[in-house]
Amino acid sequence: MSPAKYTELGAFLRSRRERIRPADIGLPTGLRRRVPGLRREEVAQLAGASVDYYNELERGAGSQPSEQMIAALARALRLTADERDYLFHLADRPVPVQGGAATHVHPGMLDLLDRLASTPAQVMTDLHVTLVQNPAAVALIGDQTGFRGPRASFVHRWFTEPDARRLYPEADHEAQSRSFVADLRAAAARRDARDTEATSMIQSLLGTSSEFASLWADHDVAVRRNDRKRLDHPVLGLVEVNCLNLFSEDGRQRLLWFTPATGTDSSGLLDLLAVIGTQEITEPTPCRRSRPERRQLV
Repeated sequence: MSPAKYTELGAFLRSRRERIRPADIGLPTGLRRRVPGLRREEVAQLAGASVDYYNELERGAGSQPSEQMIAALARALRLTADERDYLFHLADRPVPVQGGAATHVHPGMLDLLDRLASTPAQVMTDLHVTLVQNPAAVALIGDQTGFRGPRASFVHRWFTEPDARRLYPEADHEAQSRSFVADLRAAAARRDARDTEATSMIQSLLGTSSEFASLWADHDVAVRRNDRKRLDHPVLGLVEVNCLNLFSEDGRQRLLWFTPATGTDSSGLLDLLAVIGTQEITEPTPCRRSRPERRQLV
């Protein structure tokens, strides 16, 4: 990065920070707040960065931020898609392709996610790439945001990595596989014919998973809007939940949140998540990751 870009990067971050009202992201305004917008330490916490590192960025110094850090800052500062792209250009990083792990999350989705403080929730793409989770979702299903490349999609991991299936009881695997394939077919059909992300993923799975190939040949299609699932939690045991989805206008992103299934003891189990958090989930498997990148949301 050139010195000029470092300087502009710092000035841009500062200008975006100062325009956000603390109440917009659920922070108390307080009588002793002496700066407009957010404090530097608040942005650092929201982005999962150290305060010293963020301070250096605003001063136009420090090391070149990674693509993951730029994406995290864009989310923390509620940037528009154009502002997010501009931030990537200032950092001399390529703008991520739509649908990847660094995909821009619509600010409205983030606002809703922040308001679901006690409800497990996450934003994901139509290819089941988890973009951001709240702490309750991390506690329920593990950190799903640390994967890159094809593995970023939970559907891809489901058909290629046996550990990914630990999230569900074995008796439910067949139904989940069929549902994932039908939803993927619907997502691929909605995308532009020139889009290669979905087609590349489908071709990869056809070549590596005989189960996927068999189900794909059935031509089932169905968007996952509402589901009732059983989750195999490593501490709480079997938790039965309703999975509800709110879709973006173009269908490329969805806000997924989990509520306790009626007629079960899942309500009490979900209440325990606030106490347990992720302290017991220490096994570093794809579905039980212990580093909650979005604990700062609440």
